[in-house]
Amino acid sequence: MFTLAVVHGAADQNPPPQTGGSTQGRGAGRGGQGQGRQGEGRGPNYPQQQRPPGDPAVIARGRALFGVNCTSCHGADLRGGDQGGPNLLRSEIVLTDQKGENILPVVRGGRQGATGMMPAFNLAESDILAIAEYMHSVMAQLGRQGRPPERDTPIELNVLVGDAAAGQRYFERVCSRCHAAGGDLKSVAGRVPDARALQNLWVSGGVSGRGGRGRGGPDGDSGEVESRVRVTVTPPGGAPVAGRLVRIDDFIVTLVQDDGVRRTFRREGATPKVELADPLEPHRRLVLELADAEMHNVTAYLATLK
Repeated sequence: MFTLAVVHGAADQNPPPQTGGSTQGRGAGRGGQGQGRQGEGRGPNYPQQQRPPGDPAVIARGRALFGVNCTSCHGADLRGGDQGGPNLLRSEIVLTDQKGENILPVVRGGRQGATGMMPAFNLAESDILAIAEYMHSVMAQLGRQGRPPERDTPIELNVLVGDAAAGQRYFERVCSRCHAAGGDLKSVAGRVPDARALQNLWVSGGVSGRGGRGRGGPDGDSGEVESRVRVTVTPPGGAPVAGRLVRIDDFIVTLVQDDGVRRTFRREGATPKVELADPLEPHRRLVLELADAEMHNVTAYLATLK
């Protein structure tokens, strides 16, 4: 595979040797074989380690933009975050990108994949290119076989940068349809003291990690879905049958009734009638609509509910 072959050759080595009469570095196209005698090591043959260093100011701005827009899905070290985004250290899109030409259309247009959906981001081109430059700077420090760069101190993100009063107004206008500060979210900051975890919790609706989305459900993917999704199936001329949704696709719908009985119905077009009630659907829509300022404002407000 392309990714494994490239990453396998990503060793912590010296910068690439200068071209010229020296034979140092020959055979670099064999994925790291032919290392040679001690003291005759080659420069890296990993594409991202061969790029010239970027502008430190652009990298710093890209890091800040990545932290706000990308970390919750892809992680602070690009290996995948709490929202289930893929590991970018092994992404062919990132590995083969040179000046943002691969990354920019993905950020602008979003992406639909097997593990879920990446929304489109309406960012300025200069911001996206800064994010790409930051990602290149991380990739350039990778160790052997895609190991993330070593850090003396872990990255600490401060997500409590919003206006708590504005967050309360947004909560009362939007979130109070389903939630209550004195009800299900009472003392939520005491139960989830980490601000980043709190932000991920409320934005996702409580779905954690890679097991929440993309496991099947209303969109037709195969597999079991969250037990909170309810379904009502009404056969022609029959009584409605309700329960927890287990599986749905173009051919069958399977549910478990409240008494534990499992039922499967064959589907042919719109027959039988199938009605879904997914409490997480508002949160899925929210991800596509939520502005960064609103997200941070609500997080700041929820952090006061101790």
